[in-house]
Amino acid sequence: MSVIDKQLFDDSFQYFDKEIVAEIIDIFLNEYNDRLKSISDSINQGNFQDLKFNAHSLKGVVANFAAPMVQEKAKMLEQKGTDEDSENLSELYNELESLTLELVEELKERKNDYI
Repeated sequence: MSVIDKQLFDDSFQYFDKEIVAEIIDIFLNEYNDRLKSISDSINQGNFQDLKFNAHSLKGVVANFAAPMVQEKAKMLEQKGTDEDSENLSELYNELESLTLELVEELKERKNDYI
């Protein structure tokens, strides 16, 4: 099962030059590791304010790629930060990380369509 809604992805980027889409994908591929680390660090430090901010930031970025499952996990972590709720944070983070890594692989494949 794909984490990217391919039709929605194509609809979102239909008016962009292919080089721009490839560049947008590259930016994410270069940043996702740091984004995940920031969320993990926020959880490990018990910093709910940073968790909220970092999860919200990732949620916005993955929305561009039509990846609703990744977006939903980021939203759940954002809400945990807002509520200062530490229950199941590690489990949620692990699910987010796993889905993000799937997204990364799919984006690498999709990028080939734009170069």
